[in-house]
Amino acid sequence: MADLYVKPYDEVYVTLSGEPGIIEELAEHFTFEVPGCQFTPLYKQKLWDGKIRLYKRVHSLLYRGLLPYIQRFCEERDYFCQVDPRLLEVAAFSEEEALAFAQSLRLPHLPRPYQLEAFMRAIQYKRQLIVSPTASGKSLILYLIVRYLLAHETQKVLLIVPTTNLVEQLYKDFESYGWSPEAFVHRQYEGHAKHTDKFLTISTWQSIYTLGPSYFSQFDAVLGDECHQYKSKSLKLIMESTERARYRIGCTGTLDGTKTHAIVLEGLFGTIYRATTTKALMDAKHISSLTIKCLVLTYSKADAKAAMKLEYPDEMKFIMDHAARMRVVTNLALSLKGNTLVLFQFVARHGELLFTALKDAADSGRKVFFVFGGTATEEREKIREIVAQEENALVVASYGTFSTGINIPRLHNVIFSSPSKSVIRVLQSIGRGLRRTDDKDTMTLYDIVDDLRSGKHTNFTLKHFMKRVEIYNAEQFSYKLFPIDLP
Repeated sequence: MADLYVKPYDEVYVTLSGEPGIIEELAEHFTFEVPGCQFTPLYKQKLWDGKIRLYKRVHSLLYRGLLPYIQRFCEERDYFCQVDPRLLEVAAFSEEEALAFAQSLRLPHLPRPYQLEAFMRAIQYKRQLIVSPTASGKSLILYLIVRYLLAHETQKVLLIVPTTNLVEQLYKDFESYGWSPEAFVHRQYEGHAKHTDKFLTISTWQSIYTLGPSYFSQFDAVLGDECHQYKSKSLKLIMESTERARYRIGCTGTLDGTKTHAIVLEGLFGTIYRATTTKALMDAKHISSLTIKCLVLTYSKADAKAAMKLEYPDEMKFIMDHAARMRVVTNLALSLKGNTLVLFQFVARHGELLFTALKDAADSGRKVFFVFGGTATEEREKIREIVAQEENALVVASYGTFSTGINIPRLHNVIFSSPSKSVIRVLQSIGRGLRRTDDKDTMTLYDIVDDLRSGKHTNFTLKHFMKRVEIYNAEQFSYKLFPIDLP
């Protein structure tokens, strides 16, 4: 007799039954404290204990994608777990079949082995969280999956992305692979119709998460690109509503390293499959080589002393307002050859000032662009296309608009003008410049570092740089420090 029984409930959940004590232990095992919960208003008001509970006591449910975790839970405790065979089915789809299908699409170029492997696993398991770094060709993996589903009588497919730029970019990518998407693809975001009879809907999650179960019940498959970016509550609402979708495949270039983030995404999409790494792509010369130059700005003793008592928001304001720092960033951007992306965090306090300074000082004829959340989708796409044809353009952009998913192959330099410690933001931002072209095989990242140490005190933004160094080391990126004394 089994200690725990696991059976399918629908395409979202499994249902659990067995010894009450084991069920209670499992419920506690799938309860996690959310990182940073102590800073949220609900926690501060004692309206939330800061924990996320994946086990649903009503009907005794867990996300279907967590089946391997359930099995591991039982193995580690020597419990006998009986799993319904329907949950263990793997479709017959070989490497040879995957290659033959890709060849039948008459693509401009055949997929690389890791792309074929990711495509094959997605079809075999129907649930997969594919982690593949920026510039590795995730759009081609998604295209192979979409075309396979179309060829095998899937009724309707939903492909979710985080931004309107990515809606348009994926549409164009699919067209570049030799498809005629206007007959099959509906693009959905603000200003577009909510309903369509077309096979594939590419939509931002913001455009659809409030539409309700009746809308989501029409889809047989749900795919997610850059799925690390979706708000957890909205993503869960969408994925829980697509209860008929047999295929659930997410793609992302980066996970944030927290257990909570990964396990929720795995529960909704499926187990993590790491298709390749940035280092492997560089070694194979599929993407540009990377040079990281860390410009360590050492402030005066007076500045360091003044910053000692500042909290993080005030320290950020201090460095953004620092005239000498601004001169370093603008002089650097103006001195670089090739297309350069300058990334900032705060629009009014920093981004607008950087743009104005660069536009006023740039040589006549040099194009300088400004992109932030208020820039219309059509304008962003126009800028992207222009820069792709330029030799020496400057793009001043917010992290939120240009750190993820935007494809500018001929990008030679990236400047981190605002500090960040986010794994996702750092790696996605680096990825903007790693795409390789016939006349571009290297990219340089300039990491602006603010050293405001005084005695034993280490400032917040310098600590953030130390986190970035951890990221560089984990990814096996080499970097060099260049000290600069600020007046």
